[in-house]
Amino acid sequence: MSTPLRVAAFVAALAAAFALAWGGGRVVGPIDTETVAHEGATAHGGAGSATESHGGHDSAVADASGLTARADGFTLVLAERTPAAGRTRLDFQVLTSSGRPLLDYTRQHEKDLHLVVVRRDLTGFQHVHPTLDRATGTWSVDVRLTAGVWRVIADFTPESWDGITLADDVAVAGDFSPRALPSDDRSATVETPEGTYAVTLEGDTAPGASTVLTTRVELDGRPVTDLEPYLGAFGHLVAIRAGDLGYLHVHPEEGAPGPGIDFATGFPTPGTYRLFLDFQHRGVVHTAAFTVESGGAPGSTDEPDDEHAGGGDHDH
Repeated sequence: MSTPLRVAAFVAALAAAFALAWGGGRVVGPIDTETVAHEGATAHGGAGSATESHGGHDSAVADASGLTARADGFTLVLAERTPAAGRTRLDFQVLTSSGRPLLDYTRQHEKDLHLVVVRRDLTGFQHVHPTLDRATGTWSVDVRLTAGVWRVIADFTPESWDGITLADDVAVAGDFSPRALPSDDRSATVETPEGTYAVTLEGDTAPGASTVLTTRVELDGRPVTDLEPYLGAFGHLVAIRAGDLGYLHVHPEEGAPGPGIDFATGFPTPGTYRLFLDFQHRGVVHTAAFTVESGGAPGSTDEPDDEHAGGGDHDH
């Protein structure tokens, strides 16, 4: 082959290699990069979430968040990773991409930051609200921990950003006996000195579909119609996926003060979810817990049709 032909062949091969590398780079994508929320956004949907139309409930369902301690340029830093059992104080900071503590937040449900602390077997749930020392950028709150590994989930909205959920684990020394979750259980009782609250959960829990879940509260068999506002709503619902402890954003909808409380959400994947309802009545905040098995086709409930079930009512 002559020299000009060799040069032409080399140039052609080089161009082909460059094109292949460019195409491969576009398919594979960059490595070790983060998705960054756009400034100016105001939706409280969490990192990587999709905007939902709560009226039609037919838009994309947001992925579970709170799977890492670092996302969208923000990092959750716990001061103590092995706290003592019993009543203890949690201190932590939320750092920006520059390494400085985040000080400016957009208030959601009357608080700048909501902290959920739950043991990895999904027991011991606590929804608390730390206080911020603006001089050091450190949040602090007292919690009660038993032996085991606990997930610390911080839900907040930086000023002019989307909502962010970050989470990390702390390990508490001692004898640990994990508790098995009950099977799909959509009723709960809360015993109090004033009586027994019976709380039920209804709604479509199929994966991949936006839905409205309705909780209903009764006290000693009578519907509760005088629920009190708690953090700006008549109830707050937290949903956590068993296994990876993915955190779902659940939005309370406006309505009457009981007995029903509606929440807009969606279950992104099949699996077991633990749901915790906080409601306030007669000046006291109570928590009811449910277990949901999400499975089947989107928009279905895994229930047989009446004509195939021999008629009659069936549970939702």
